[in-house]
Amino acid sequence: MKIPDTDTADLHRRLVDFALQTLALPPETALDITPLTKGGSDRSFYRLIYKIDNTSEGAPMDVGGACSVIAMHYNPERRENTVYADIAQFLLELRVAAATVLAHDPEACFVVMEDLGDEDLWSCRNENWLSRRDLYAETLRHAHKLHRYFHDDRGIPLPALMEGYDAALYRWEQRYFLKEFVEPVCGINLSPAEEEALEKELAELAIRLLSKSDTGLVHRDLQSQNVIIHERTPVLIDFQGLRTGSPFYDLGSLLYDPYVSLTTQERMELLEFYYALSPQVLKWPDFVTLFYEGSAQRLMQALGAYGFLGHRNGRADFRAHIPPGLHHLLDAVSRTSSLPRLRALTVRCLTVLNLGM
Repeated sequence: MKIPDTDTADLHRRLVDFALQTLALPPETALDITPLTKGGSDRSFYRLIYKIDNTSEGAPMDVGGACSVIAMHYNPERRENTVYADIAQFLLELRVAAATVLAHDPEACFVVMEDLGDEDLWSCRNENWLSRRDLYAETLRHAHKLHRYFHDDRGIPLPALMEGYDAALYRWEQRYFLKEFVEPVCGINLSPAEEEALEKELAELAIRLLSKSDTGLVHRDLQSQNVIIHERTPVLIDFQGLRTGSPFYDLGSLLYDPYVSLTTQERMELLEFYYALSPQVLKWPDFVTLFYEGSAQRLMQALGAYGFLGHRNGRADFRAHIPPGLHHLLDAVSRTSSLPRLRALTVRCLTVLNLGM
């Protein structure tokens, strides 16, 4: 499939035409288009702002006396982008707060969705804990609905999803960490014996995540910048990677988020809140152990991405997340006895990068 013409002027013109059609606005309507920066995505986001004479109930978000929507142009060669609109509808049917998609043109690779503003969980990081705790708790409630999908029969069929987590995908993430972060960023090349021992330890981690935790639906990138706060209510975005997997992966994404550092007390308070949301098969100590192991898995993936985007692609903004990501990884692996070789490697990375302990 060919990627549509991405000439900026032509792209903007086609986006505007599609938005006007979606919103049933006259073609002469003045519509301002503002590009938005969005992480390491291969999608382009825009805020489209326009004025209309009368705003009715349910009209798009009001921005300084005007209305607005968000438009997205995506690369169809990355399959997860093509299922975004279907997953958005699924989440709304599941009563998981997500941005409403107003229209999707799969041939042009355009999506128009409601504008929920710019405030996210990350931007609330300096608020007092009691205020933030409520936002995190509500986010965990939404995640819990996904994690319990196969237990709670809601009669809502699954849309097409990306391939679920299996041993091969967990192992791919682990090797991504080694190839894109440990070797190029830290300059560490393991000896054959070290690599063999670490590979065995990480393969066993993958097996535990598959065999000891319930399979649910996971967001896969449930971090603070992917939770919009709209009218003090958390709303999930960037959910195109939704798939089957271990709930502990999502818990690690949110509670060991390199973008926002929670204290140990705050993290455990939220983990206890999640544990109490439904009856658990695992006893609390085993649940906590799997949380630390799932967090280690997620942090390896995140550090691999920071290495790829920051080192290989020259993105300084992603390099800035390496220190908290590594310190989070050290904290997680230090709280379980099952990953001594990964802990030793993490210490070596921190030492080489002069990031302290």
